[in-house]
Amino acid sequence: MKRKAYGRDAGLTARMLLTSFLLGLLYVGFALVLFYVFNAGLVLMVVIVVGLAIFQYYTSDKLALAASGAKIVSPEEAPQLHAMVERLAAMAELQKPRVAIVDTPMPNAFATGRNQKHAVVAVTTGLWDRLDEREIEGVLAHELTHIANRDVLVMTIASFFATLAALLTRWGLYAGMFGGFGGSRDNNNNSVPVWLIVIAVSFVTYVLSWVLIRTISRYREYAADRGSALITGAPEYLMSALQKISSQMTLIPQRDLREVEGMSAFFIIPPSVKGSISELFMDHPPLEKRLAALEQIAREMGRPVS
Repeated sequence: MKRKAYGRDAGLTARMLLTSFLLGLLYVGFALVLFYVFNAGLVLMVVIVVGLAIFQYYTSDKLALAASGAKIVSPEEAPQLHAMVERLAAMAELQKPRVAIVDTPMPNAFATGRNQKHAVVAVTTGLWDRLDEREIEGVLAHELTHIANRDVLVMTIASFFATLAALLTRWGLYAGMFGGFGGSRDNNNNSVPVWLIVIAVSFVTYVLSWVLIRTISRYREYAADRGSALITGAPEYLMSALQKISSQMTLIPQRDLREVEGMSAFFIIPPSVKGSISELFMDHPPLEKRLAALEQIAREMGRPVS
């Protein structure tokens, strides 16, 4: 029980709640504008997007495994990895997830699945070959925290209206080019065209939600780092793992990194082949900030920090 005595990071939790509130507020405004401007055509669009969101939610584990090329392995095929996951899951009071391996030299790991029953933790062969046992445990505990926090559900909900806004922007451009939506509330030729309003509102909503979703994504990485520290009781091993993964990433061929860029948000370290111009547009916190946060946790726990 002592491991849990450190509790949550109140500041981090408050920032996550504030960002989620702002995202929800943005979506409410977006919905109000659309329902005022649109006729019944919006219903079909919402049904389509809801269907896509439900499909994504219920197939998230299969989609992530297929996109990464991960293969589910049995305890007989990877006994040491299974033993690690089982021990850490018990320490975190979680149901043991399925275990997968991605055959790639890139050192990384990810977790997916809508709940504990359907969760999967995947590690790459590159991670297994480059990290020692304690560092791998730190990475696995990070991924198990994502499962405990139901981050797949959180990000699916967060991205719902962003997807809708992107589709409506394209729909608005198409309608403007081929005759408008029809059936607008005001047919005055001097008024602003409905399709132009839709494009403007949808574009602004998409851009702002894109930024806020990445902010939430960065916060969930901080939370998962903290969860790893609390599960293992040794944040210094995750710190070492993050540094090794980041440094080794530069040695991976650019072609291999580009192949998995679409999985960036899932991985513990993004396989980015180019730097972001601003933290505002990153889906993971900068490495130095993650290390600083873990160093602070280590001090709170009385752990040695090199």
